[in-house]
Amino acid sequence: MPPDDPSPPSPSAGRAVPHRRLLRSWEQVPKLTRYQLRDYLFSRRFVLMMGLVAVIGFILTAVIGYYRPTGFLTDSGTFYATLWGNGVTVVIIFAGVIFGGDAIAGEFQNKTGYFLMGLPVRRATVYVGKYIAAFIASLTAIVFFAILLLANGAYYFGEGAFTAVFVESFILSVVYLLALLGAVFLFSSMFKTSTYATLITAVLFLFGFTLLQDLIAGLAHITPWFVLTYADTIIGGIFNTSCLSAPGTHTCSSPGPGGRDFTQTVTNATIPEGVGIMLAYFVITAILGLLLFEREEFS
Repeated sequence: MPPDDPSPPSPSAGRAVPHRRLLRSWEQVPKLTRYQLRDYLFSRRFVLMMGLVAVIGFILTAVIGYYRPTGFLTDSGTFYATLWGNGVTVVIIFAGVIFGGDAIAGEFQNKTGYFLMGLPVRRATVYVGKYIAAFIASLTAIVFFAILLLANGAYYFGEGAFTAVFVESFILSVVYLLALLGAVFLFSSMFKTSTYATLITAVLFLFGFTLLQDLIAGLAHITPWFVLTYADTIIGGIFNTSCLSAPGTHTCSSPGPGGRDFTQTVTNATIPEGVGIMLAYFVITAILGLLLFEREEFS
């Protein structure tokens, strides 16, 4: 019987194992996404989100149908610039908060991450799987809201309600969802209590960033290009129906008290600028959130 070969294994064989492990790890992303998405779709939060969208759509339908405001019903561009441009951002914020606010923080608060990290699953795999699941669940709410508005538009404008500009605006809203979820996951990774993460995210995106944007533009006279809410104006501004929503810098005049015209200088993001800001927010916040999640310890 020949003696055993005492020579050590070759270096190339040792380097192949981590590569195979990495592939197996990223192959687990679809599975984790499917399980997390199933939890979202069969949870009360999903019913709550769909209910909120339905209520918003019902209120808009009832108000427009009863009052018939001429400013909204002149053409489909004005209709969508006002209702879709302003409404979908609110839907995105609520969806991001509901589906992503406790995505990471809940793992610490509920102690589920302690048992999850004991499995042969990388944290990056968990992070990406949860993000994709939250994105799909939030996108479902956006599609539902779009269907409600398109149904109203079809009633008032017929075939003119289905335009290519609306499709472009919908794509911009999806990009905004990517950016917002990246920021939401960053805040969720910063706190070990889901209540803090959800509350701070909601306050910042509903009031904080808008107030900060107005203060910077009004007091410092600086274009607030670094604020995410500055970029979301392109969702409604792509319809180019008014001076207030068109991209670029404009001096708009509108009737004021006593019959005098009120002049206002408005600066809105251009479409390439807005898309660039959104994508930058998505990349930076997603990476920072993942790094924080990688460094946190479960106890």
